[in-house]
Amino acid sequence: QVQVVESGGGLVQPGGSLRLSCAASGSLFSLYVMGWYRQAPGTQRELVADITGVGTAYYADSVKGRFTISRDNAKKSVYLQLNSLKSEDTAVYYCNARGRGSNYWGQGTQVTVSV
Repeated sequence: QVQVVESGGGLVQPGGSLRLSCAASGSLFSLYVMGWYRQAPGTQRELVADITGVGTAYYADSVKGRFTISRDNAKKSVYLQLNSLKSEDTAVYYCNARGRGSNYWGQGTQVTVSV
């Protein structure tokens, strides 16, 4: 069993930055691929970035070069640094832990990019 809790969302102007955090509980955190997903109203949830236990990262084309995912296995945490934010980045951002035959989601944190 893994539980994940997101924090760090908020309102930011275009071009601004936010840092999202995800704190996990449970055993064997380092074996899970940790990911950040987002969902805007009326859309399906999409993968933003993920990172393996040894630090190999993947980014969606829409955020590549602007967002950075990282993890700290000792703290059982994963982070998403969002830079150069655009209005189209507005969504609820969810933290996800993926293992073999398992999938755990946080409750989400709202990111709103607006003037």
